[in-house]
Amino acid sequence: MHTDQRIALLIPALNEELALGDLLTGLPAGLDRVVVVDNGSTDRTSDVAKQHGAIVVHEPRRGYGAACLAGLTAIAANHPPDIIVFMDADRSDHPADLPALLEPLIRDEADMVIGSRTLGTAERGSLSLPQRVGNALATCLLRRIWQVACTDLGPFRAIRWGVLERLSMNDLGYGWTVQMQARVARM
Repeated sequence: MHTDQRIALLIPALNEELALGDLLTGLPAGLDRVVVVDNGSTDRTSDVAKQHGAIVVHEPRRGYGAACLAGLTAIAANHPPDIIVFMDADRSDHPADLPALLEPLIRDEADMVIGSRTLGTAERGSLSLPQRVGNALATCLLRRIWQVACTDLGPFRAIRWGVLERLSMNDLGYGWTVQMQARVARM
């Protein structure tokens, strides 16, 4: 990945010591920084992150959004990047896909890019029935209300820092992803 833009990677993590090391080892070169937000883990998640060179932020309040907000606060305090990438710690997102996710942003063709778990072939058990139904309903509403083409609320996403700042994100739970997409659609 070659770009003059500063790219930070934020990884919310809860008890992911077994998957996190492989994820961090597989990251492509060129990231400005990698921040792992330990969301109250009871295992060695923080230790594994530090061993692999990641910056660790502790957020004891459980919740995906709480972890993301804590990580963003830490990133903002130390020279914000041009682009922020969100990736799950459980290796459901593949580090090798990061350059493809970033390419539309780097070429200035998009302000936000979302990886889709529903296009192509999904791994067996990757989305439970309630997740598939909720995902389908939310993406259908986004398409109908804001005429935004989307297929997933997936957590693997990249967004320009300036756009993210204007969203005023505040959901502390798993509504974070749909809140972000809805607010970007309104913009």
